[in-house]
Amino acid sequence: MSDTLEPQTFRITRADLVRYAGASGDFNTIHWSDRVAKSVGLPGVIAHGMFTMALVGRAVTTWAGAPDSVVEYSVRFSRPVPVPDTDEGTEVVVTATVKGTTDEGHTKLALTATCQGEKVLSMAQATIRKR
Repeated sequence: MSDTLEPQTFRITRADLVRYAGASGDFNTIHWSDRVAKSVGLPGVIAHGMFTMALVGRAVTTWAGAPDSVVEYSVRFSRPVPVPDTDEGTEVVVTATVKGTTDEGHTKLALTATCQGEKVLSMAQATIRKR
């Protein structure tokens, strides 16, 4: 395993937010109404934090080789992911750096997720099982 893993890019559109809201039951208006989102100080509609976390988790499972290879995973939300009302939406780019191994030989990763060049997560990390 190299020190830096191959970046993964995920596109998020308003249609994705609608699908996620239906699946999660989170219909908070900041995830679909620009008017409401702006009225509470946001730049516009933002992606659900847990949706963003799930995309980063998808990157981790891809790097790990299988979902059951993820031993630990945690993040803190530091900045919203604005999703414009366009067909292109926005992109979240996920990168990882190998930070060492555990006593069991598992690999520790430091994760970074950015949108429009800004970090959207802090203290993001994962531990993946040695395969």
